[in-house]
Amino acid sequence: MLFFLDTAELDEVKALVETGMVDGITTNPSLAASSGIPFSQLISQMCEIVDGPVSAEVTALDAPTMITQGRQLAKISKNVTIKVPLTVEGLKACKILAAEDIMVNVTLCFSATQALWAAKVGATFISPFIGRLDDISQPGMQLIQDIRIIYDNYGYSTAILAASIRHPIHVLEAAKAGADVATMPPKVLRQLYKHPLTDNGLDSFLKDWEQSGLAI
Repeated sequence: MLFFLDTAELDEVKALVETGMVDGITTNPSLAASSGIPFSQLISQMCEIVDGPVSAEVTALDAPTMITQGRQLAKISKNVTIKVPLTVEGLKACKILAAEDIMVNVTLCFSATQALWAAKVGATFISPFIGRLDDISQPGMQLIQDIRIIYDNYGYSTAILAASIRHPIHVLEAAKAGADVATMPPKVLRQLYKHPLTDNGLDSFLKDWEQSGLAI
């Protein structure tokens, strides 16, 4: 499973890339607006830090303008992935951009049939929103499972990018369900490797070593 950071905080990206566990970045208009950095500049800086896909979302609602924005953003770097909404216009734009060998992340997916449409128009990634489904008492993880079955049935290469991840259990369950990617806030990525027994065990080992008087 690939780990993407869902953030527009450059300092967080720099810090976590050093762990070797960050494979890409996702952003959205809300995150980008909170950064206070001009959008193209933000995406460019992200691409300088991360070798993998960096999702840059269009803000238009009609396909022609989405395509124009997508082509413009794709010029920033070869690893820019154009993020389009799962609407008819977004799917039209996806088909055109994908045909031009531009990576496309189709976002705001809430049903398996939507995911099927995205795969048919050549999406690089499909982003089902787990947490938002859970929020309205619908099983978000079931959506991941359904998409995995459908894509495997027909050999679609579109990668399942589990999004709207709220906690480590979401990451664990998405991995078990066969998601190709999990995108998460920096806080959740850090929580993946933290465990009190690890900390307690290390503390115990070091105390014993110190008391022994030995040296390496």
